[in-house]
Amino acid sequence: MENSYLESATKQFVYYKSLGEKAIAQMAEEDLFKMYNPDSNSVAIIVKHLWGNMLSRWTDFLTSDGEKDWREREAEFENDLQTRKNLLQKWEEGWQVLFEALKPLQAEDLERIVYIRNQGHTVVEAINRQLAHYAYHVGQIVFLAKLMATDGWQSLSIPRGESGSFNQKKFSQAKEKKHFTDEFVDPREG
Repeated sequence: MENSYLESATKQFVYYKSLGEKAIAQMAEEDLFKMYNPDSNSVAIIVKHLWGNMLSRWTDFLTSDGEKDWREREAEFENDLQTRKNLLQKWEEGWQVLFEALKPLQAEDLERIVYIRNQGHTVVEAINRQLAHYAYHVGQIVFLAKLMATDGWQSLSIPRGESGSFNQKKFSQAKEKKHFTDEFVDPREG
């Protein structure tokens, strides 16, 4: 059970990383930095915040507080990334730190206590906390990308008007146990 939790959590993170990448890929470069008002965040700011959070939370995950003293959280909300390339470098670096921290975890680690801002969490709670946080921000990225799509939005799930045919195809197949992220990486393929 415990190893399946780690596998499932890792697949969830992979799914949200992929979802964010597919949304970002559909955006014009200049749209990555647009802010609707002074209190809103651009996609670049969201990526920068995710990057800072991931570096802080997942560096020395089991041995030091997840809010590192070197983190400059307020700077994460400055819209100062200049290019798609810079944005994608931050994106990849953050996710790499996360996946490297998850890789060595074993079932016996799941009940260990780790700290985030001096508040104790089991490893499971800490993973769930970050999974929810990242899904929230990836949802914001997808929403912004869809709002700014000018050449037509390529759906990241089941496109509008295709639910019936999608379900018909799925229910015509033999039942199988599959993690939902296996299906939703690109549902149009199968």
